[in-house]
Amino acid sequence: MEFKKILITGGAGFIGSHLVRLFINKYPNYHIVNLDKLTYAGNLSNLHDIENKTNYEFIKGDIVDASFINQLFLEQKFDGVIHLAAESHVDRSISNPLEFVMTNVIGTVNLLNAAKANKKEDGFRFYHVSTDEVYGSLGETNMFTESTAYDPHSPYSASKASSDHFVRAYHDTYGMDIVISNCSNNYGSFHFPEKLIPLSIYNIKNNKPIPIYGKGENIRDWLWVEDHARAIDLIFHNAKKGNTYNIGGHNEWTNIDLIHLLCKIMDKKLNRAAGDSAKLITYVKDRAGHDLRYAIDSSKLQNDLGWIPTLQFEEGLEKTVDWYLNNEVWLNNVTSGDYEKYYKEQYSKR
Repeated sequence: MEFKKILITGGAGFIGSHLVRLFINKYPNYHIVNLDKLTYAGNLSNLHDIENKTNYEFIKGDIVDASFINQLFLEQKFDGVIHLAAESHVDRSISNPLEFVMTNVIGTVNLLNAAKANKKEDGFRFYHVSTDEVYGSLGETNMFTESTAYDPHSPYSASKASSDHFVRAYHDTYGMDIVISNCSNNYGSFHFPEKLIPLSIYNIKNNKPIPIYGKGENIRDWLWVEDHARAIDLIFHNAKKGNTYNIGGHNEWTNIDLIHLLCKIMDKKLNRAAGDSAKLITYVKDRAGHDLRYAIDSSKLQNDLGWIPTLQFEEGLEKTVDWYLNNEVWLNNVTSGDYEKYYKEQYSKR
């Protein structure tokens, strides 16, 4: 499919900024509109290198504001939408479920309604970016496929599952051209340090405890964020209408094994004695409803569209560490103020 004007929601966030950069540089004939509310996790400094490109436009706005979204679609006449805007942190969803319902469910429906009312007749596509957490928890074997039944266990995953269903309903009811992807855990540069890897890098660097839920036995499949962006590009342009694709790295790690690997890398990068960083590991009370294992079968994406991950985890993790250590100003800016307040509330009583 060919497009002229594309709306990317949440394009100042972690995954979104990588996707915006990819599209700006790869498709100079596209006009990319980046819509972001700029919450704590959205940061325009993530996009300094492309902010003056002639095919790029940033608009600050909230997808929960239906009238604003309708007016935006009426004026811009988008050829396509890639929808990444979401509240995404499970711990925050446990503290404030309604915020996740508003952004992830109501915000998605607002976008769908605006797209339905104002989309171009030909060539329009709505791409909804989702998560593997909608599938629930796996045992020791098997993997999530595109036909796995939904079984969300947290307010976050429930809100994303609901938004997935709404997107499919607009395809089935109104004939809207939609595609959906469900991705495993991402890692890489520009990741806000509330998630496991950037939080641990920040804490190790500053000799602070590394909080590990429970015994650290929970298993996640990890994917380099730039590989995710490439997958989104392929799916958006080449997937058949109504299709769903799982995106994963075939790269399962227990949390505690991941952290031990990260500690070894940090010891080397910071010229510390072997084992020094691992002394910071601190086990805390487990998260409520903490799923044991996620694992993605991405063979459909590989077979249909030829996508494969490009980085081995050890190489990608070292690249990630290097980025954070070389971008102290960025890291210090995002970890001031509200972040410190949140961090104390989240971990001080565990």
